[in-house]
Amino acid sequence: MRGIEYKGLQRIEGPVVITSHGGNAGYNDMVVVLDRDNNKRLGRVLDLNEKCAVVQIFGNSSGLCAEDSKVEFLDKPMELRVGPGLLGRVFNGLGEPADGYAKIFSSDMRDINGLPINPFARTYPRDFIQTGISSIDGMNTLIRGQKLPIFSGNGLPHNRLAAQIVRQAVILSSGDSKTEDGQFVIVFCAMGVKNDVAHYFLTNFEQSGVLAKTVVFLSLADSPSLERLIAPRCALTAAEYLAYEKDMHVLVVMTDMTNYCEALREVSSIRGEVPGRKGYPGYLYSDLASLYERAGKIKDSSGSITQIPVLSMPNDDISHPIPDLSGYITEGQIVLDRELFQRGIYPPVAGLPSLSCLMKDGIGENMTREDHKEVSNQLFSAYAKVKQIRNLASIIGEEELSQSDKCYLKFGDKFEKTFLTQGEYENRSIACTLDLGWKALSLLPQEELLRVKEEHIDKYMKDTGA
Repeated sequence: MRGIEYKGLQRIEGPVVITSHGGNAGYNDMVVVLDRDNNKRLGRVLDLNEKCAVVQIFGNSSGLCAEDSKVEFLDKPMELRVGPGLLGRVFNGLGEPADGYAKIFSSDMRDINGLPINPFARTYPRDFIQTGISSIDGMNTLIRGQKLPIFSGNGLPHNRLAAQIVRQAVILSSGDSKTEDGQFVIVFCAMGVKNDVAHYFLTNFEQSGVLAKTVVFLSLADSPSLERLIAPRCALTAAEYLAYEKDMHVLVVMTDMTNYCEALREVSSIRGEVPGRKGYPGYLYSDLASLYERAGKIKDSSGSITQIPVLSMPNDDISHPIPDLSGYITEGQIVLDRELFQRGIYPPVAGLPSLSCLMKDGIGENMTREDHKEVSNQLFSAYAKVKQIRNLASIIGEEELSQSDKCYLKFGDKFEKTFLTQGEYENRSIACTLDLGWKALSLLPQEELLRVKEEHIDKYMKDTGA
């Protein structure tokens, strides 16, 4: 079905064209713009009033002439073709194949804006997702259906960490008794990344053998800014199909949300909207929520969508609008620390600012191990005291500290070197992670271990040889 076609443009301003429209045009509807040679350019309606429509083209407007161009309003939002052939494919930010193969064989088209989930239809996230990374599994546990962002900074290894999570989560979940073989998959979305970073991700996934269980959406840095706004919506649409139609457990990794927000600010400026904090539009919160809230578990569906958005904080400022608003919407955060990174610790996950709000409901005897919660709480408590003692030592000198304080310093060094520090290809089980935690805690006097039960001290500290 073809939409109504209009000839002539009122104005061309970079990638934005302004044209007349009829009653069939709608906000965010797809538009086809044809030049004098009938070459097609896709676009999307950005703004409307009674007389004209503002359309942003996916690309540039070179070659367009105001008098000879034609505009066709398709009277429908952008859609993504979904089907069983999604897994193992690589698409661009618009959902078009970017791996040299043809489109997937399916007539099933889905609105990329998704459908709102009735809050009453949601079920509480409880099942544990093992990433093989001690600092996440042990202290900031990821739960199936959760939204757990990674707050990073420029130059920090968030790309390496994201790739490691994708690799190891697929491998570990394939052996999980709660997940049928082949039912745990990844949807990976990269926005505004450079070519070498995109190549790193694809090579990493292919060499590790997880690409067959992954759907990749890549919007490169030289792609139109509007494409960065489309890419995560295409990725989440694919995730919803796999989760709610094919009953799969989907982990969605989106990087870098800062590039997405920059594109949103650029489009907002083009539309002439009144800017909010630091120039971002006032609807930044609701726009991010429209992405993050597409995660979760739904009644009468055995599938789930878990999100790990990655964002780089400008100037490492956690109060910047992007991490600030993301923190309000999501259920915790994993914060990468520059000081740890400069000391050669990978992954440099900050012990104290990091938090998983749903962790308590996904760990324990039937999920991970009976001592998990106690070990995590004791590690947090002890590491917080380490920070205080290090500050004190920088003032009065380490030799003036008490014997107990010196034990805490030894604990802090061992905790960072053995528990936090982990090879990029080192895949740890949850039992190994908890045992490493016990070994670090063994450096403290037993009377300081107030958050663990005595029977667990006797059982697990002896079992680890601490």
